[in-house]
Amino acid sequence: MTVPASSSTPALRVLTGITTTGTPHLGNYVGSIRAAVRASRQSGVQSFYFLADYHALIKCDEPARIQRSTLEIAASWLAAGLDPERVTFYRQSDIPEITELTWLLTCVTGKGLLNRAHAYKAMLDKNAAAALEPDTDVTAGLFMYPVLMAADILMFKAHQVPVGRDQIQHIEMARDMAASFNHLYGEHLVPPQALIDDNVALLPGLDGRKMSKSYDNTIALFGPREQLRRQIMSIVTDSRAPGEPKSTEGSALYQIYRAMADDAEAAAFAQAFSDGIAWGDAKQQLFERIDREIAPMREHYQHLIAHPEEVERLLLAGAEKARAIATPFMRELRRAVGLRSMAAPSGAARPKAEGKPALPAFKQYRETDGRFYFKLADAAGRTLLQSRAFDSPREAGQAVKKLQAEGAAALAALAAQLDLSASQSTERIAEALEQLLQAAAA
Repeated sequence: MTVPASSSTPALRVLTGITTTGTPHLGNYVGSIRAAVRASRQSGVQSFYFLADYHALIKCDEPARIQRSTLEIAASWLAAGLDPERVTFYRQSDIPEITELTWLLTCVTGKGLLNRAHAYKAMLDKNAAAALEPDTDVTAGLFMYPVLMAADILMFKAHQVPVGRDQIQHIEMARDMAASFNHLYGEHLVPPQALIDDNVALLPGLDGRKMSKSYDNTIALFGPREQLRRQIMSIVTDSRAPGEPKSTEGSALYQIYRAMADDAEAAAFAQAFSDGIAWGDAKQQLFERIDREIAPMREHYQHLIAHPEEVERLLLAGAEKARAIATPFMRELRRAVGLRSMAAPSGAARPKAEGKPALPAFKQYRETDGRFYFKLADAAGRTLLQSRAFDSPREAGQAVKKLQAEGAAALAALAAQLDLSASQSTERIAEALEQLLQAAAA
């Protein structure tokens, strides 16, 4: 099994979660699945995709539905081309470290922050409108939802989280929690950035409104071929007759086709509208275009649904990859907050008889400007050396490696990349680098 490499210069990490409460439809494919699968194939990106079944418990109390949805969503992503060998694809509930981190974050998160969460405020507004008690039907799970989401992200040090604009608040709250934890215990958590793609298509449904299960106007993604044909033939159109020019503006039929097609295909379809194509013929062309892309995936999807043991095996393998990262990181966080063995205390609590004093350490991180930095801190956590901004984690890592390998001799060569004005004296920096060189040689 391939386990993601652990190094001082990790690739850009991108994380996406999918709540397991429904069956993906064509709008989900166009709006998130297709783009995410393409992104997962980029070099220099370490991608994490997880099935958020703990989150599903907040929204759904039907065990069979959650189990079925978990299978259907996993099968949909795999059929769409997600490669478990290239990414870390796992089920949230298979990673116990996530719930443990949730508790650690709970202990540093103010209630006032959670009071401002959109989902909680929406429930308060709904109850107020119905003249009910403010917290009617508000579970602790709903209230704590942002903390669990933050743990999902922070556990794997995700740099970017693709979200819609309505989800930006969750990323901002995760950043707040990371900052609170790091302020108390040192810089262990990586503040994430929201990755917004304003070009993501939002498909209209059969009735022209946004495609949504709540409107019952969806087009099934991997349903039977004849079901796809029936649904497309039922898309609402106007009364213009064959031969009469038709406008693409506001046409659900054209918008769906445009989301599936390339520029040349879309231009040809728009021309057909101008030429007065009959609605039945236009719907047939849309059906054929969707089916051409979906048919190979549908066959793979149906195979996976018929063989859930294959999906289970892939998810468990993904959990093993994920825990190869989560388990040692959780061990680090436990020690940071003081949950340590009495037999082997460390840091400031280490008895002098044990020797081995704490060493200076390099810490790499990403700032809100999207660029990468590192600093050298002494054994007590005081910053000795601060870097300037780097465009990539690789560049920052190369500078760190040069300092680790050459010590103070590398300072002059890296002067342009170091913020010496914000650093301690060069003597203290040189002393710390010499300590690291001696420890590496020992």
